[in-house]
Amino acid sequence: MNSAAAFEIVFILFLFGTFVLKYYLDRRQVQSILRNRGAVPLAFAGKISLEAHQKAADYSVERIKFGQLTRITDLGFVLIATFGGLIQWIYGEVYGWFGADILAQIVIILGYALLSSLIDLPFSWYSTFRIEAKYGFNTTTPARFVKDLLLSGILSLILGIPILSAVLWIWNAAGAFWWFWAWLAYIFFILAVQWIYPTFIAPLFNKFTPLPEGELKSRLEGLLSRIGFASKALSVMDASKRSAKGNAYMTGFGKNKRIVLFDTLLSKMTPEETEAVLAHELGHYKLHHIYKMMAFSFIFSLLFFWILSVLAECSWFYEGLGVNLSHGASHGVALILFSVAVPVFLFPLAPLTSLFSRKHEFEADAFAVRYSSGSALISALVKLFSDNAATLTPDPLYSAFYSSHPDAAIRIATIQKEMSK
Repeated sequence: MNSAAAFEIVFILFLFGTFVLKYYLDRRQVQSILRNRGAVPLAFAGKISLEAHQKAADYSVERIKFGQLTRITDLGFVLIATFGGLIQWIYGEVYGWFGADILAQIVIILGYALLSSLIDLPFSWYSTFRIEAKYGFNTTTPARFVKDLLLSGILSLILGIPILSAVLWIWNAAGAFWWFWAWLAYIFFILAVQWIYPTFIAPLFNKFTPLPEGELKSRLEGLLSRIGFASKALSVMDASKRSAKGNAYMTGFGKNKRIVLFDTLLSKMTPEETEAVLAHELGHYKLHHIYKMMAFSFIFSLLFFWILSVLAECSWFYEGLGVNLSHGASHGVALILFSVAVPVFLFPLAPLTSLFSRKHEFEADAFAVRYSSGSALISALVKLFSDNAATLTPDPLYSAFYSSHPDAAIRIATIQKEMSK
């Protein structure tokens, strides 16, 4: 057995193994939800109604079953793209029209990305206008959906083509250590996008207005002062024009940090609850979670660039994924195949990243208890669980793979323990 055949077998085993594992996790989650659908968990008795609990159960199950359908489609697309010859066909057609220069590599990547997006489009539409609408979450219109889609596509081209061009040029010009210089270019690009996002990108999709004067603003400014956090703006975002779900987030870094509160959050929370939610978000910053995750991401991206540089020189990598480079080397094809293969091999590691994320959430909750009100934080979380239809009875193994936040009951119990210290 040659190397290409061996890699093909390993890839197929991981591809279908991951598919089966995800199905098994889904089944466990659905069983856990349905088994507990008939009664509100004791930890939430009197806080969340049976109607809200059952709505969350039905919503979660429907999302999971819909996700299984999209996963089958994704599996089919991967098989068609690799062993079905789709990537091979794109490679051959683009070579015939454009040759093998950087422009050709960009066209190969964009062609594949366009086909992938077209496959995802009907699922995104159904999710928004059927499932989200059915449970009262969707507030967007078909016109806004299309506008967002077009705007996102244009932004992807405006931002994506320059970084792709830079990486491909470095790949051709920088010799054996091109992967390191390409990684530096990638890091610069990521930081630049994060810097301009609050000022130039986010306003293209939403309207941001200063938080009006009043009790809430006074509370939040007092919180910022106690913590020692300098923010360029406290803004309210018109999230309600797309979804009824509430949230808050911080964006930017350095002197360009901004705090954003969804109008849907403010309409449901008391000032004390909003302060507690913001204290949690600020905890992520003050405890350096954001920078730790960025450092983690950058280190892994360096590893990925190095692995890509090795695999791109191995004919078995292409042949094992159904591509014959009959017209010569193609960095565009290498990038596509790498993007297809990496998620397949990384999914078994998902519990590790989820574990770190949940650890950060516990720490941010403890921070919020110290600098605001623990009881208000619990009250806010209960409202978020109820209003966003988050299941209260997840399966532990499913959560280990998928949950970036602690399970509801465990999270509230931990906050109560922190309050008693």
